[in-house]
Amino acid sequence: MKADLRPGVLFDVDGTLFDTNYLHTLTWSRAFGDAGEWAPMNAIHRLVGMGSDQLVRELLGHESPESVTARPRRYKELISEARPFPGADDLLHQVSGSGLAVVIATSAVADELDRLLDMLDSETTIDAKTTADDIEKAKPDPEVFLRAMEVGSVDPRRALAVGDSVWDIQAARDAGIGCVAVESGGYSEHELSEAGALQVYRNVKEIHDQFRTSPLALLLP
Repeated sequence: MKADLRPGVLFDVDGTLFDTNYLHTLTWSRAFGDAGEWAPMNAIHRLVGMGSDQLVRELLGHESPESVTARPRRYKELISEARPFPGADDLLHQVSGSGLAVVIATSAVADELDRLLDMLDSETTIDAKTTADDIEKAKPDPEVFLRAMEVGSVDPRRALAVGDSVWDIQAARDAGIGCVAVESGGYSEHELSEAGALQVYRNVKEIHDQFRTSPLALLLP
C-alpha cells in the first residue's frame, strides 16, 4: 500500500450531484425513437447509470447501435436544463476542507462531464475524476470506483462512495467499499437500503447538514 494514499470520497454525478436522471431518461426515449425502437420511460429510468450497451440490451433484449449513436446528440439538446442539486458545492467543499480527497467517479463522456462541472464552484476542491475514456465497463461493474481510487490516490481501506442508485451501491460493494446513498435520483429509501446503502439521505444537502454524524465523518484523518 502506498504511503501517500489518502482517505477520500468518490462522488457519482447524475442523480447525485446533478438533477439529470430524468433528462437521461428522456434522452434515451428520444434516441430509441430515432432508431425505430421503444421502451417505457419508467423502465428507462430504472436503468439510468448503467453503461449504454448494457442499458440497451436490458431494455430492448437486443443491441441497437443506432440508439447508442443517437444518445449524445439527443442529450446535447437537453443538457442546458441540467442543474446541480442544492448543497452539491457545499458538500464538496466540506469534504475537501475536512482533509478528504474528492474524486468524481463516473463513466460519463468527458465533454458532457466538463459541461456539468462548469456549473459548480468546486474546481479547487476536486482532486481527480474519471470519464468514459478511463473506463471499459460502466456501473454496476466496480471498475468506475476502482479506477477513481487509483487516479485520486485514495486508500481503499478509507474510502466511501456517494451515489443515488442501486447500481452505485452494487459497484461500490464489488469494489470493496461502502456507499452512502441519496434519494434524489429517483430510487426510494427502501430500495437503496435493501441494496446495501450504509445510510440514505434525501439529497446531498442533507448529507452536508448532517456531515458530522454521517458515515463520511468516519473517514476524517
